[in-house]
Amino acid sequence: MAAARAAVAPGGEQGAGFFDFMFKGLPAFSASDADLQTLANAMKETAAVDQPNPDPLENTKIPSGFTYLGQFVDHDITLDMTPLSRALADPEMVKNFRSPSLDLDCVYGAGPGPHRFLFERSGGVDTPKLLIGTAQASAENSDRAGQVPELPNDLPRNMQGVALIGDHRNDENLIVAQLHLTFLKFHNAVIDHLKAKGVAADTLFEEAARTVRWHYQWMVLHDWVERLTGPGFVDKTLHDGRKFYRFQTKPFMPWEFSAAAYRLGHSMVREKYSHNRIFRTPNPHLAEGTLSFLFRFTNLSGSLSSSVPGNGTLPSDWVIDWRRFFELPPPANKAQFEFNFSRRLDPLLTPALHNLPGSGGPDAPPSLAFRNLKRGVRVGLPSGQAVAKEMLKQITFTPLTENEIASGPDGAVAKSLGFHKNTPLWYYILKEAQVKGGGERLGPVGAQIVGEVFVGLVQGDETSFLSQPGWKPDLPAATPGTFLMTDLLTFVAKAADPANPGKALNPIGD
Repeated sequence: MAAARAAVAPGGEQGAGFFDFMFKGLPAFSASDADLQTLANAMKETAAVDQPNPDPLENTKIPSGFTYLGQFVDHDITLDMTPLSRALADPEMVKNFRSPSLDLDCVYGAGPGPHRFLFERSGGVDTPKLLIGTAQASAENSDRAGQVPELPNDLPRNMQGVALIGDHRNDENLIVAQLHLTFLKFHNAVIDHLKAKGVAADTLFEEAARTVRWHYQWMVLHDWVERLTGPGFVDKTLHDGRKFYRFQTKPFMPWEFSAAAYRLGHSMVREKYSHNRIFRTPNPHLAEGTLSFLFRFTNLSGSLSSSVPGNGTLPSDWVIDWRRFFELPPPANKAQFEFNFSRRLDPLLTPALHNLPGSGGPDAPPSLAFRNLKRGVRVGLPSGQAVAKEMLKQITFTPLTENEIASGPDGAVAKSLGFHKNTPLWYYILKEAQVKGGGERLGPVGAQIVGEVFVGLVQGDETSFLSQPGWKPDLPAATPGTFLMTDLLTFVAKAADPANPGKALNPIGD
C-alpha cells in the first residue's frame, strides 16, 4: 500500500490556481498500465447505437447539449498542462492554468486592452462587444437546390483558421465551439440589453460581463449541477455548508474532481448526433453527424487550417440546430427532426472515444478511458472505496458493494483484476452512477464531490452572484427569477431576430 500523503492546507501557502486533494492522507491507488488498459478495453459500448426509440442506452433526463456545456464549463475552471507520461513528484503544487471559478475567463480572456483581439472594432475604435466569425456559404442538402448562405455562426478565426478565443480547447469539437460562439453572442446581446436600459458607455463592458457571469453561474448550479446531483442539492449545500471541499482563503482545483468525478461527461458522449436537417442519420441527409465529423470541422482537432475560402472557416451547412440539443420548442413539422439525448451515466464509453484522432505516443494514447485511468494513477488519486469510507464519517449513504462493482461485463473484467475490492476512483463514480443513479444521475460519492466543488467555486469567488445576498436572475426567462440554458439560448435568439427567434436557434432552416 502506498504511503499516505502529508497534509497540506489547501488555499493556504499554495493559494488559488493550484490543484490539490480534497481528501488528505488517503493512500494512492496504484495499478499497472497493462491492468488499466485491460479495464479500459472493457469500458466500451457494444450495443448498436441510435436504436429505435426508446434507446436503452439514452439518458432521457439529460439532453445531449449538456454533455458539451459540461465540457465548456470544465475548460472555464481547469487546465492541467503536465504530460500524461510524467509522474508527479508533488501533485499538490501543479499549476492550474485556469482560474478555479466560474468567471468565463475562457470567453473574456484578460478583457479589453490586454486581449483586444477578442473584441469588435467600429470606426477604428474598440467596442465592448466580442468578435463573431462568419460561416462560409456552402452547398445545400441533396434534396434541395441552391446554397446555405453565409451566416454569422462561426468562431472568429485568423488566416490559418485558428480560433481567436480565450481557450483554444473550445475549438476541439464542433458542438463545444458552437457553444462558445453562443456565449460570445450572449455577451453581445446583454450589451444591447443594458445599453437600451441606459447603462453608461464607460461602464457598459463591466456591467455586461458581470450580468453574463452571474446568470451563467446561476445556470450552472441550478440547471447543470442539479441534473447530476438531484433537485435541491445546491440550496441544501448552501444552507448546511460543504462537508468535504474546504479551503482557507481561495478555492483550489481538487484532483478527485478534475481527474475523476467530473470526467463523467465522457460517458455521456454519443457516437453520432442529429446535428441539423443536413447532417443526421435518417435520409435525406448529406452525411451522418458522427463524432469524426464534429472533430473534423474545427481547427484544434480537424481541418479548418487554411486561408483558402471554405477551408479556413466553418461551412454554413454545419451550423448547429440548438433545438436538437436542448429542451426548446421543436418545429411544427417533425418529419426531419430528431432530438439528441445524452448517453447514460455508466462505465461505458462510445467506441469513437477508444480511438481518438491525433493519437500517438505516451502522452496521447488512443483510448480516452485509458487516459483517464492512467491520469488517476499519475496524480495519486485514492480508490473509490477509500473516498467512500472517508465520506461515511460525516454523511450517511450506502457505498457500492463488491458485487455491484463486479456487475456486468465490464465489472467482471474489473473483478478479474481485483478492482472490485480496490477500484479506480473514476470507474467507481461511473459504476455508482449506473447502480445507484440508474444511469440518469450521479451516485452519492460522485454527487457530493461534483456538487460541493461547484458550490465552493462560486462561494469562494468574492465577485460571484453570492456576493449580493438575495440576488436572483433578472434577464428574461420562461420562469422569472430563474435562468436555465434554454433561457440563455432564447435570449440570444430573440436579440438576433426578435420577430423570428426560431430562425436564430436553427439558422439553416427546417
